[in-house]
Amino acid sequence: MDEEFFHYLWKYRLLDNELQTVAGDSLTIIHPGIHNHDSGPDFFNARIRSGDTTWAGNVEIHVNSSDWYKHNHQQDRAYDNVILHVVYENDIPVRGFNGNLLPTLLLKGKFPESILHRYKDFRKNQRWIPCEQLIPGIDGFHFSQWSPALAIEFQAEKMKRFRDCLDQCLNDWDECFYQQLSRSFGFRINAHPFELLAKSLPVRLLKKYTSQRFQLEALLFGQAGLLCNKFSEDYPHQLQKEYEFLRQKHSLVPINAAVWKFLRLRPSNFPSIRIAELAALLYRRDDLFSMILECNSADSIRNLFNARASDYWTTHFRFSKVSPEMHKVLGTSSINLLIMNFVVPFLFFYGESKRIESQKEKSFLLLEQLPGETNSDIIRWKQLGLPVSNALQTQALIQLKRGYCEQKKCLECRIGNVLLNNK
Repeated sequence: MDEEFFHYLWKYRLLDNELQTVAGDSLTIIHPGIHNHDSGPDFFNARIRSGDTTWAGNVEIHVNSSDWYKHNHQQDRAYDNVILHVVYENDIPVRGFNGNLLPTLLLKGKFPESILHRYKDFRKNQRWIPCEQLIPGIDGFHFSQWSPALAIEFQAEKMKRFRDCLDQCLNDWDECFYQQLSRSFGFRINAHPFELLAKSLPVRLLKKYTSQRFQLEALLFGQAGLLCNKFSEDYPHQLQKEYEFLRQKHSLVPINAAVWKFLRLRPSNFPSIRIAELAALLYRRDDLFSMILECNSADSIRNLFNARASDYWTTHFRFSKVSPEMHKVLGTSSINLLIMNFVVPFLFFYGESKRIESQKEKSFLLLEQLPGETNSDIIRWKQLGLPVSNALQTQALIQLKRGYCEQKKCLECRIGNVLLNNK
């Protein structure tokens, strides 16, 4: 037994229709109030009717009425305006700060026992998810209605990073977009080095060279610290010379090349290739952010990202190391990941910040147009009958498992709510 369960009963009014206080006065819940997750009473601004009187104030909920004294509420003026004490066991009478007896509602026997039995099972079982045996019978409508909100929760960490970045960029959206785009090109392993690279090379400077591929590559590879060696081949040697000129002209300081990770990466994921592909994406696109804002489909964004690295990289994965001929271009799966994990949350963040609902709605539409992720958890969800055909659904399911099931937050889960109350 825990207070969280009784908060749930009170919040969703899952109590008998005919209620009385322990003193025998009739009780009607007009409004349960606002659930408080911080210090102070559990529900603010509740409204109840007791007898012929309507009361407005706060509600405190405990398993045992004696918990009032265990928590020292009688000495806390924050509890002065408690109009009702809701308890499962009324083991002792409770008086408020002014010494008067608190009106008390006894919950025991006032709600369906089936909810409590099912909740206890959810809390104690060790299945893959607490409701694994019941979820195959759930109406998919409940999940589809909740999916957009779950997808936003899934992207919450990125949203915070975008917000922090925008603050650091003094509300310069182009700079923030460029820094976070660069970070995304590092995917998981080289995300931080790519972000350092972008911060060392402001977008306003980079835009001066987006029409000149050679200078663009010289700036990016030079600032990445990857042009510090002696080269036998002409192309990297020329890049080195060009970068040295640009470095002095713009007073640039490269980052430490040691931050880049090549070990245990497939050659196509080497940072050298990703930098060349980033240069290809930025080439002749000094307004890339605006172009993405105008795109209305995943296909149109894919076309933007379908940029091929310069000819030198057709026979190289690293400088001065010849490899079999292969055009270096972002693969479909990589582009889908970039759209899913960067473009979509950034569009939502932009729409929310600027109060442009169409951009927020577009982010959900893009997710619906992208194929869903595949991993062991998604396979299990599919076996349980939940839809996994697009990225919106799979991101929502990842968040459902991570944010609710693994933490057994069944009372905060919409599907858990339906199953707990399913007769």
